[in-house]
Amino acid sequence: MLTGVDLLAKVKELGDVSKTDLVRACGYVSHKKDGSERLNFTAFYEALLNAKGVDFGGAAKTGKGGRKLSFNTKVQFNGNLMVGKAYTGMLDLKPGDEFEIKLGRKQIRLVPLGAEDEEE
Repeated sequence: MLTGVDLLAKVKELGDVSKTDLVRACGYVSHKKDGSERLNFTAFYEALLNAKGVDFGGAAKTGKGGRKLSFNTKVQFNGNLMVGKAYTGMLDLKPGDEFEIKLGRKQIRLVPLGAEDEEE
């Protein structure tokens, strides 16, 4: 998915194409379980506005079903700590990404393997 100046350049380059073709060409496409294509118009328009300098005020994004993300979680009955798909999506994390768990005083930090820890 194109963002920032790359997105603006692509939109300018494509000129007078249909909105559908524009969204597809900029990479705002996902695929449903049945293999059909879903165009992500909302994400495209948000990225376009962002690229033009329109700030959404850092409001919490919404997850599936329109719920607002709370940025809070709790330890589950089995001791696991859940980080949902909406949050990993915001960070563009993919299945298989690996992290080192760093424990601090009443905190847990996840550091991508191979990255330098900024707070050491």
